[in-house]
Parts: sequence; structure tokens; C-alpha cells
Amino acid sequence: MTGTSSAPLRLTRQERTASMTLGAVFALRLLGIFLILPVFSVWAQTLEGGTDAFMVGMALGIYGLTQAVLQIPFGAASDRFGRKPVIVTGLLIFIAGSLLAYSADNITTLLIARAIQGAGAVSAAVTAMISDSVREQLLTRAMAFVGASIGVSFTFSLVISPILADSIGVPGIFLLTALLCMLAIGAVLMLPTAPVKRFENFRARAKLRDVFLHSQLMRLNLGIFSLHMAQMALFVVIPLRLAELDLVVAQHWTVYLPAVLVSLAFLMPVLRHAEKTGRTKELFVGAICLVLAAFAGFEIFDNSVLLISVLLLVFFSGFNVLEASLPSLVSKTAPQECKGLALGVYNTTQSVGVFIGGAAGGWLYSVFGTHGVYGFCAALMVLWIIAAQGMTAPARGNVEADS
Repeated sequence: MTGTSSAPLRLTRQERTASMTLGAVFALRLLGIFLILPVFSVWAQTLEGGTDAFMVGMALGIYGLTQAVLQIPFGAASDRFGRKPVIVTGLLIFIAGSLLAYSADNITTLLIARAIQGAGAVSAAVTAMISDSVREQLLTRAMAFVGASIGVSFTFSLVISPILADSIGVPGIFLLTALLCMLAIGAVLMLPTAPVKRFENFRARAKLRDVFLHSQLMRLNLGIFSLHMAQMALFVVIPLRLAELDLVVAQHWTVYLPAVLVSLAFLMPVLRHAEKTGRTKELFVGAICLVLAAFAGFEIFDNSVLLISVLLLVFFSGFNVLEASLPSLVSKTAPQECKGLALGVYNTTQSVGVFIGGAAGGWLYSVFGTHGVYGFCAALMVLWIIAAQGMTAPARGNVEADS
């Protein structure tokens, strides 16, 4: 132990700027989901073909399918060609999809537009660029900026989406997301370029096999798949359930906002405490249990707007911790030379969860009602808790984990 190791580590100005800027870019990218999530299932019923709950769920989730197909190629490309070119290319594709969605007047055109939006699969490249820009010891803190920015983005979306839908319409929201992504491109181009390791023998197949078969990464990938599958399925039914309880869409933010704000207030303190005490796994499993408790509660207490708000607080308290922790755990666990690829696999499983969650949520709702969706999501959380028992938190300062 050297004398310098006792000094408290802090993010430098450059590290903080990179973390906050890229976190904002990540969050802006996810606005493609978040801004329409609170109003989509209700608004889609006004489109030609929009009365089919399964098609509505598909249009909501297809975004994740095209992301799933392209996350791994984009992550690998960022390892080989650099982060910035890949990020800018993906954001331009997203803009094209948003403009098509702006002009859509039927559910099929909207589904195609959402698929193009999802094809701009830059999540892995953005996460890898943060990893390049920040010291290993502070990576969890930097990734927490990403989690917090996603949480802020989600909170903002829940509040502003009903207001925007009332003033400029949902098509106007798609146009707004395109404009925001243009700003994100400018922000990325202004950042300093962090060095990316390049390798003469770029053996993508061997790396892909190593990443897929890495036991710890498999657990983390299962986790993000389950988390976002449950989130999308939940938000297929929650706006409809609130409408059934006679809460107009323009007032739905009064349910979402307190739940998200209170849960975010506890995010950074609990992450810091877990880091300092070495209890990352305990916090992780506890957060999954909170999400499970929320779905169990929805099964019984979804007949009241107030109780739904309380259960959403429980849900987001677990969700935000998991959303902030998972990217950091993947970055620390993945072998250094294929970190971008590992994050590509991670974001692919997240995107598959988004797609299946939207489609399954729509189908389950049409066949079994809200309780079928809640029970399905609760079962997912039980499986995740079982898988997480074999999780090993990466050692501090350790970049690679054993396969």
C-alpha cells in the first residue's frame, strides 16, 4: 500500500465532464422510449390498426429488437474504429427513424419507424467511451452518473410527456427527440477523444465466444434482460390501468413523479455505502427483491391510484439501483481487450428484454389482463434472484474476471 493510495479518489474535471456528457447522451437516446412510454398505449389506439393490443406492444418493443441485432456489431466496431464515429452514426440512424415516426399515421408505419430508431444502437459504444475516459477505481461512480441521468430523463419524461402530447401531439414528441439527438451529436464531437486499445489480431468470433460463455457476465446479462423486460411489460399496462381508474392521461405524472424522485434521492448514498463496505452483492440482490415485492403488490393492490403510486416507489427504488450498478459490473468483469464487445452483448440482452417485454406485455394483457402481466414479471424476478446467488462481485481495481 503506497502513501498515495490513502488519499480519497475523486473524479477529475475531465472525467466528470465526460461522465456527465455521455450520461446525458445515453439518456437522450433513451428518450426514444421514455418520452412516449407514458402515453403510447393510450395514443396508439387512435391510429389505424391501433386497437390490437399485441401490435401496440410490438410497436413499443420493436425498438429493442433492432437494437438487439445491432448492439454487438456496434460494440465491436467501437473497439476497432473508435467510439465517436460509431456513436455519431448510430444517432443519425435514430434521427431518421424519429422523422419517419413523426409522419406515421398507422400502426404498421409506426412499427417500421420504431425499428429504424432502434437500429441506432449506440448504448455499448457510449458506455465503453465512459469506461475509456474514467479510472477503473471510479468507474462505478461514473456509471452512477449514467444511471442518475437515465433516472432524471425518465422522471422528466413522465412529467412532460402528457403535457407535450396535449400541446404538440405524440408525433411532435418524435420530432423533438430527433432535435435532441442532433444536440447530442454536437456534445459527443466536443468531448476529448479517450484512447481505445487496438489489436492487430481482431478475432471477433473468439471474443464473442469468450464473452457469451463468461459465467459472471451471463448472470449480469440475464439481469438486464429481466429488468427491462419487466419494465416494458409494466408500462404497457400501468397507463391503461390508471385510465381505467379515471385518472386522465394529462394527470398521470402525479403518480410517477413522486415515486421516481424519492427513489432517486436514495440512489447515490446507497451506492457509495455499498462500495465502501464491500456489500455490492447484498445491495444488488436486495434491489431485485424490491422489484419482486412491487410486482407482488401490484397483484393485490392495483385498484387504487394511491397504492399504485406507492408500489411504483418500491419498483423504482430497486430499478434505479440495478440500472446504475449493472453497466459498471459488466465493465469491471469483462476482459479489457473486448470490453466494448461485452457491453454490446449486455446492451443486446437489454434490448431483447425491451422487445419481448413490450410484445409479451401486450399479449398477456389482451389474454389475461393486468394480473397476468404482474405475475409474469414477478416470476422473472424470482428466476433472477436464484441466478444472482452465484454472483461474484469484481475485486476492487481488478479489470478482468476469470472465465
